[in-house]
Amino acid sequence: MSVKTIGLIHTSATLVPVFQALTNEYLPGIQTFNIVDDSLIKNVIKRGELTPDTARRVVDYVGSAEAAGADFILVTCSSIGAAVEAAAALTQVPVLRVDQPMADKAVQIGKKIGVIATLPTTLGPTSDLVRRRAVVAGQEIELTSVLCEGAFDALMKGDTATHDTMVATALKDLSTRVDVIVLAQASMARVVDTLDASDKKVPILASPTIAIQHLAAQFS
Repeated sequence: MSVKTIGLIHTSATLVPVFQALTNEYLPGIQTFNIVDDSLIKNVIKRGELTPDTARRVVDYVGSAEAAGADFILVTCSSIGAAVEAAAALTQVPVLRVDQPMADKAVQIGKKIGVIATLPTTLGPTSDLVRRRAVVAGQEIELTSVLCEGAFDALMKGDTATHDTMVATALKDLSTRVDVIVLAQASMARVVDTLDASDKKVPILASPTIAIQHLAAQFS
């Protein structure tokens, strides 16, 4: 049996070691390669939305990953999710947006679902995805979307303490109002680890681990 290869497409170099550690843990024996272009997310943030020209570049990267020999392609940025779904229809191998397995899990856990983000460009696509996956699952849900305004700017300035405090406060508040929380950005996951057990009143889902566990199930 030939060794399977996963192509990972990132909009931040900081996610490469995160996903490398996860694939090492859950997908031993699987080969991986990375395509990184942070101009994609910078363009989305600058324009406030995923524009057609940026979406076309995402589709091109997915095509490049297929041409490079990927048996499965995972795109690790939620903000470009719509382009990932478009690319999947044009590709001969499976293509997954990182937050879909997380959205599916949230829909299974509870009716009241909270989505939290530090970027409006991520909050919209992830909220939309959760709604659509609920329809696919035949579940009725109540969605609460929360934007931590200013947290992303703090992170970009290197002020991780302010970012983490703002996200933690929002998480604590949201956990009193919903059955499950979805983190729209993987960068928020480390804040969850700093919360006291008493503050984690409901499951808080982050996409990287859930996505790789989903892939592990596909390859088993």
